[in-house]
Amino acid sequence: MQKTVIFSMSQIATAAVATARFVGMLTGAHCAAAAKALGVSQYAAASGEAFAVDVLGTTIVEAGGAIAAKGPVKSDANGKAIAQAGAGEILGYAVTAATADGQKIEILLTL
Repeated sequence: MQKTVIFSMSQIATAAVATARFVGMLTGAHCAAAAKALGVSQYAAASGEAFAVDVLGTTIVEAGGAIAAKGPVKSDANGKAIAQAGAGEILGYAVTAATADGQKIEILLTL
């Protein structure tokens, strides 16, 4: 699995942030369920620490359940990628598939 990041930004964590999770738009914390995201965290950070967020390109994100390759994804309440169904912001498209919670997949960001 690979990623091709074109642009990343720094954020200051306002709460603990896990690796490979969607980060809310300029919040410094995991993205809320179905909300708009800034991007995906490159690594974990404790509250008050700086961390990098992948904003443009492809990146690796943790899945919150099964996701089909090429399918649209959104954020769950923990910042994990889940299959887009119903309402909510489409944050990207799965390049690789996930069969279970906790798997890492590559996505094309469409923020």
